[in-house]
Formats: sequence, structure tokens, C-alpha cells
Amino acid sequence: MATKAEQLASAGVLRTFTETPLAVKAIFGGVFINRVGGFLNIFLVLFLTSKGRSAAEAALALGVYGIGGVAGVLIGGVLARRLGARNATVLSMGSSAVLTASLLYLPSYPSLLVVVTAVGLISQLFRPASATLLSELTPQNRQVMIFAMYRFGLNLGATAAPLLGFGLYNLGHHRYTLLFWGEATVAALYAVLAMVALPSRAAEPSAAVGGGPVEPAAGYAAMLRDRRYLLYLVATFFNAAVYLQYLSVLPLDIKARGVALIWYTGAVALNGLLVIAFELPLTKISQRWPSKVTVVLAFGLAGIGVGCYGLPLGPAVIIIGTLIWTVAEVIGAPTVFAYPGMAGPPRLKPYYIGGFQFMFGLGSAVGPMVGGVLFSQFGHRVWPVVAAGSALAVVFAGFGVRPRGGVTVGSDEPLVEVPLTEPPVAELPA
Repeated sequence: MATKAEQLASAGVLRTFTETPLAVKAIFGGVFINRVGGFLNIFLVLFLTSKGRSAAEAALALGVYGIGGVAGVLIGGVLARRLGARNATVLSMGSSAVLTASLLYLPSYPSLLVVVTAVGLISQLFRPASATLLSELTPQNRQVMIFAMYRFGLNLGATAAPLLGFGLYNLGHHRYTLLFWGEATVAALYAVLAMVALPSRAAEPSAAVGGGPVEPAAGYAAMLRDRRYLLYLVATFFNAAVYLQYLSVLPLDIKARGVALIWYTGAVALNGLLVIAFELPLTKISQRWPSKVTVVLAFGLAGIGVGCYGLPLGPAVIIIGTLIWTVAEVIGAPTVFAYPGMAGPPRLKPYYIGGFQFMFGLGSAVGPMVGGVLFSQFGHRVWPVVAAGSALAVVFAGFGVRPRGGVTVGSDEPLVEVPLTEPPVAELPA
């Protein structure tokens, strides 16, 4: 008969959700609301070109929006401890609501670039705070399942967002006023939800271990001294860069090979459907695996799937390759996203999470650009080069993920094998 600890570690979706605090449920609902209303980046280029802006100007605006988002998660790691989850989320979503609506009324292109950058940055400030709170309020043996639920909200919202945005666009008679005000309203709703349901401040673990509050510079500096975790961050960067090639290199290659576009759109839709349908149920099994095994397996399968596109490209290759890296996502993504909250000392949790989200965002931004350049040089032969990025991710993850970085049945200990050697905060460089 399974012990109580084993039952807790293998708890399914319904039991885990039922036993979570109200604040965790609010984050699940909030992240869904946020993503289902997150269609600014989808329609930004179309909005600008409708205003007479060139394709280059529209692409630049989309680029600065992405840069702002990458910077936002890094700053959000600081705010997670300074302001707490509630205040950081209210600031992030409330400001996003105002700035998004203002895009409709800006008088010049430079002012629009400034505001778009600000929206990209501010809209991401809440993410480290939310992830930190999830990790702090969740027992060690439930972390992977909780982050699988968090991703379920993200994916479900992201799937619905284009449909809702298109509906608002048509309802507004092919104008963008209703669409942008709709996104602003959704952001405001999340701010209200956070104000009502989230705790005013995150717990301060440093008090329990006898240390004072961690200054932002000291927090990130301490994280950077964790060399094994740095390897994990590098692995995350390479994996994200490879994963996003399905948005950049794959459609370019399909077009160059003369394959019908329906096979590309069908493969992307298949990925979304399988992730939404199977990631949560399968996490009941994968949450019991050691994190090192799960992460290395997922990064390796991602490389194999992407590498499959290097075969003579046709419908079967597209579907098979997509299925393989989708399996990698389904079994690995919850652990990949949960590990940063378990990898370091509790008082540095927001900085570990912020660093992870920064590197993941950086890889997601840089990967498609580099992939496009490589495709222009190598054509269809680019896929082995891309897959080599996954090989690097596997190597770095193999050395970077701690052996005890998985859910140990019945264990409530931190996942760090040996506590990090940290000098007093006062001695850290500014």
C-alpha cells in the first residue's frame, strides 16, 4: 500500500487543485485572463500598417515590444520580493491597461515606440511574482503539477486569444478601437482579481534563516555565483531558441520546398491540441521523475523532433517531427518551469525564477532571428545546425540540474544538494 507521502507526490489534477490555497487558484484564473486578452502582439503589425506605417516600422515596433518583455521579467524578479505578488500584479496589469488603450491616440511614431516598449516591459512584471508565489505556497512534491496547471492556463488562454481578438476586430467593423480597449479591460480585470485574492506581500524566507532582506543586486549576484544553475540557464536559452524555430525556419522551409501551407498550420494546431489535452494528465506520472532525467529527456527529444525536419520535407516529416517535439514539451515543460523555484535558497527564489524567465525569453527572441539568418545561408541543410543547439542544451542541463532536483517522494527539503556558500549581503558587490 502506498504511503501518505507517496500518495501526495502522485496526486492527480483534481486533488491538487482542490487542495491549493485561494491565492494559487486566483493566479491560475488571472494568467488565463491575461493570456486570453493578450492579442496586442498578434495585431500590432496589422494595426500599424493600417495607419500607413511601413512593414519595417511595424516590425521594429514588434521587436521593441519583445525587448521590453524580456527586460520586464528580469525587473519583475526584483519586484516579486520588493512589492509582493499582489502589488506587483496590480502595478503590472493596471499600467498595462492604461498604456494599451493609449496606443490608439498617440500622435507620432516615436511616441508609439516608447509606449509599445513600456507595454512590453510592464505587462511582464507580474510573471516572476506569480511564479514565486506559486512556488512558495506549494509543497515540494506538488511543484511540478502546480506549474503544469499554470501552463495549462497559459496555453488555453493563448489558444483563445487570436479568436477573441479577431471577434473584437470584426465586431468593431474592422477597426482596432474595440480590440485595444478589450485588451485594456482584460488587464484591468486581472488587476482587480489580484487586489482581491492575492496576499499583500510575498513571504520573506530570509527571516527564517537569520538573514536580512536581499537587495536586488545582491540577489542576482548570489544567483550568478551558483555555477550549476548558470548551466541550467544556458541550457534553457538553447532549448528555447531551438523550440521557436517552428515559427521561423519551418514555415520558410515549407514555402521553399513547395509543400502546401495547410500541413504547417495543421502541425501547429496539433501541437496546441496535444499540449492542452495531455500535459496535465501525464504530469501525474512525470512529476515523480528526477528533474535531471526529465529535463535532459525533454531537451533531447526536442532536438530530435526539430532535427527530423532535415529529412526530405513533406507532410509526413512535418507531422512526425512536430509530434516528437510536442512529446518533449508535454513531459518536460512543467518540470522545466518548476525547477527554478526549487533550485536555490528560499530567499533567492524570485531571482532564480526571474533569471530563468529572462533566459527563456531571450532564447525565444533571439532564436527565430538567428534561425532566419542561418536558413538564408544553408537552406534546408540548416536543420542539423539547429539540432546541435539542442545537443548543447542537453549537455548543459546534464551538468546543471542537480541530482536531487526532482521530486523526492515524501521529501519537503530544499532541492539544493549543498547550501550555496553566500557571504553576508553587506559584503556583496553593489
